[in-house]
Amino acid sequence: MSSTSTASRISLDALLRDGGLYCIYQPFVDVDSGAVTAFEALLRAPAGSGWQSPVELLDTARAAGRLADLERASLRASLGDAARLSDGRPVTLFVNLEPDTLTRRRDVVLEALAARAGHVQVVVEITERALAEDLAGVLAGAEELRAAGCAIALDDVGVHPESLAFIPLLRPEVVKLDLKLLRTVKDPATVVVAGAVRSYAEQAGAEVVAEGVETPGDLIRAQVLGATLGQGWLWSRGERAFGPWQSQPERFAARPIGAALAGTPYQLIGAGRRIRHAPKHLLVPVSKTLELMALEASVPPVVLAAFEDVRFFRPSTARRFTELAERLPFVAALGVGMPPSPAPGVRGAALSPQDPLAGEWTVVVLGAHTSAALMAFDLGDTGADPDREFEFVVTYDRGLVTAAAQSLVGRLTAG
Repeated sequence: MSSTSTASRISLDALLRDGGLYCIYQPFVDVDSGAVTAFEALLRAPAGSGWQSPVELLDTARAAGRLADLERASLRASLGDAARLSDGRPVTLFVNLEPDTLTRRRDVVLEALAARAGHVQVVVEITERALAEDLAGVLAGAEELRAAGCAIALDDVGVHPESLAFIPLLRPEVVKLDLKLLRTVKDPATVVVAGAVRSYAEQAGAEVVAEGVETPGDLIRAQVLGATLGQGWLWSRGERAFGPWQSQPERFAARPIGAALAGTPYQLIGAGRRIRHAPKHLLVPVSKTLELMALEASVPPVVLAAFEDVRFFRPSTARRFTELAERLPFVAALGVGMPPSPAPGVRGAALSPQDPLAGEWTVVVLGAHTSAALMAFDLGDTGADPDREFEFVVTYDRGLVTAAAQSLVGRLTAG
């Protein structure tokens, strides 16, 4: 933008103070039936204001420390429109949220949600880049929004294929495929992404959205990729009003993660599973095998481990975890006294000695096609370390492994 046009545009402060910001609405269309099932709110500045794009607005607001104010204005505009444009009929509205707002200013979102009309169902969209930046903060924020009745949509999936490992941890109710995937549907990398998302969606009952559907051919490609919903110019470029729609709230219902974020892996095992005893030296090869499984996975998973105390994170373990961190999207180690970075590339988290997790030894491998865990409970032996006895379970049950991973992530802090 030229300096002249920059100087002549309405200031951000004036936009936020005097209003004028508005939203247009793009439909979500069932790729099989053609029915419109929901709408996405897309923020716009008024004509003649000098602001060329929503991205420019967001970047300026972020630099000025006004991002939360801009998000508040956008939420108020879209939720108000949804109440008015739907004429009292149930409607599902997707709203976009920046990662910083989700993790640091959830009050802005919760305040807007509390004031929404009762017939307006909300799905909050976040981008996949938020996950690696603050995994624990995103999971905590998503769970709080679910408690307020909002489902979670993960946007731009496929931009960074390695982030596929985070999807089972967040367990979004909706996965939005990056629009470039429709143009590369025969590319092996695209097939891998689509396969990973399809696997997750089938297991979790999630909706899959193909963005950028512009032609009937794109619609067929979206179906090949496993999409259940589509968005794009084939149907609408975005309008100020809602077109006809069919309310299907059950497709976008919030599914809270629940107690997993507060529990420990061993506490999550539950009744009915066979628990056995073994000395540590027999369980170490099991742990190393899980690490090897992670390295050999076709779609790299995350590895999360709890070592009771930092003294058990020995130099040999640090070397193995350094290799894991070099090749996997996320690796973390927890324990009493564990530093923030116990090995290069490894996220560390210090446990309180009173945390029940401090008495457990856990190794979790979780990804798009991989789920395995060793969950062991220290029986309190005081002899030589290799001979210490543990109760343990080794499991490949995706539901239990996912819950165990979530319980560890709940104890991490922002990196």
